[in-house]
Amino acid sequence: MSKRSKRYLELKKKIDASKRYSVQEAMDIIAASGSAKFDETVDAAIRLGVNPAHADQMVRGAVALPNGLGKKVRVLVFAKGEKEKEAVEAGADFVGADELVEKIKAGWLDFDRVIATPDMMGIVGKLGKVLGPRGLMPNPKVGTVTFDIANAVRELKAGRVEFRAEKAGIVHCPVGKVSFGAEKLRENFLALMEMIVKLKPASSKGTYLRSISVSTAMGPGVKVDPLSVRSV
Repeated sequence: MSKRSKRYLELKKKIDASKRYSVQEAMDIIAASGSAKFDETVDAAIRLGVNPAHADQMVRGAVALPNGLGKKVRVLVFAKGEKEKEAVEAGADFVGADELVEKIKAGWLDFDRVIATPDMMGIVGKLGKVLGPRGLMPNPKVGTVTFDIANAVRELKAGRVEFRAEKAGIVHCPVGKVSFGAEKLRENFLALMEMIVKLKPASSKGTYLRSISVSTAMGPGVKVDPLSVRSV
């Protein structure tokens, strides 16, 4: 069992592990707990009442966080012709076609997100074994396979995040940085939760939002009351 730092233990003392905090209380705690030597990312972990092993219970989507993620996102776009020009004008960092495929095959991965026009998926498919395991493969379900290239690039640059339920039915997703402060973190968190609730599968029975926790990258988790999310 790994030894926790003195800082971690001091933060944990300030949190009642038996309590489920309201959204506002949780964000106040998180915003006040950032004492690492860097601006920590704030993550949300939501356990859902779904079984992702069944296709009709998979929860997967994307949401544009109102306050972004607080970091630069390098966007690569597979497109040709007018759509290539559109991507460049929208601020894409890398745009191309076959030459990018070869570059990635050779080991280049200096980008964070990938978008492709539908007509380019034939060549992008060759990169499935490279992009797939890294969660970078374009997918129409989350808006990264689209002819609306400009809007997709702008949203990713602004802080749109993708999420999906893992095998245990848990969604892990960043919602910002500690430096955002409680209110901006609250807005981002609620935008994520609103989308997750909208995506509730019709086949999901019983309690959908089973448990919710938020934490900084280097700190302990703070439990959030699912009822407080619904009331907001």
